[in-house]
Amino acid sequence: MISNELILAIETSCDETAVAVIRGGKEIVTNIISSQIETHERYGGVVPEIASRQHVESITLIMEQAIREAGINFRDLSAIAVTQGPGLVGSLLVGIVAAKSLAMALDLPLIGTHHIAGHIYANQLVHELVYPCIALVASGGHTELVVLESEGVFRIIGRTRDDAVGEAYDKVARTLNFPYPGGPHIDKLAQSSEEEIVMPRAWLDANSYDFSFSGLKSAVLAAINSAKMKGETPRQAALARGFQASVIDVLVTKALRAVRAEGAKQLLLCGGVAANGGLRAALTDRCAAEGVPLLIPPLVLCTDNAAMIGAAAHLKYKRGEFTSLDMKAEPGLSLEEWSVRS
Repeated sequence: MISNELILAIETSCDETAVAVIRGGKEIVTNIISSQIETHERYGGVVPEIASRQHVESITLIMEQAIREAGINFRDLSAIAVTQGPGLVGSLLVGIVAAKSLAMALDLPLIGTHHIAGHIYANQLVHELVYPCIALVASGGHTELVVLESEGVFRIIGRTRDDAVGEAYDKVARTLNFPYPGGPHIDKLAQSSEEEIVMPRAWLDANSYDFSFSGLKSAVLAAINSAKMKGETPRQAALARGFQASVIDVLVTKALRAVRAEGAKQLLLCGGVAANGGLRAALTDRCAAEGVPLLIPPLVLCTDNAAMIGAAAHLKYKRGEFTSLDMKAEPGLSLEEWSVRS
């Protein structure tokens, strides 16, 4: 049964200005997302100062739209949640100032929320979570394996040692002359190709759950340069397929090994790269073969959004764990330290 408290959540960690109203931590009343992709596309990636300026221009309008489409007024809210970190400091500050102002004006509790906790608990908006479970976080800035031993308690057992998986996708896409964001282009090309140029897998230490994608990125670049030196046209589709196959093999293998080692009852896929069709299909097949329940949120909840922030914030709300109004943006905010108090 969903409780009736309404949390207005704000997400401005990167280049989406997003505001949502969430009821009881599980029901999306409204979820508004304003993307800046067209603005940053011309630069081949997110320009932090431009992102923060656009947040300033949009945030008030998006908050008003979220309230209007929810069919409520600001006085109906129970709390204000906002992404405190990690993210781009200038972008985070815009959302935090807006959230603080609203919390003060309405005399409501403020909940500083962890961005990755949001990605993980996006699954709770469409699925019932069973603990302990494992979350595979795959996004532009993060690649992590996280154990959730109980609700809202996080323990990181694996993380990237260099490039995050989404970052690697974008860098490889640039070498293949695809526009930003490059991930969807690589995914589409990889799935359409029948030819594959086999790429290396970075398994690291035998028992490690960590990830490394910088060598893979370099291998793709080396293959492109080798072809050009021979006067040949790089086989883009075969390279994309080989790159994606390497990424998926490592992510899926390590995630399922962690599930078995930790005795997890579910595997949660989360983050922007969770929208990748090849990864979703491979995880679905492997989990079905091994009898592991797999949870994947719908595409709109994979990329940055405020509904996920409201879902994670509710963990703190129902325990009365509120944030002081002197809260600062924390680009390096620790997920484990953000865990709820037991």
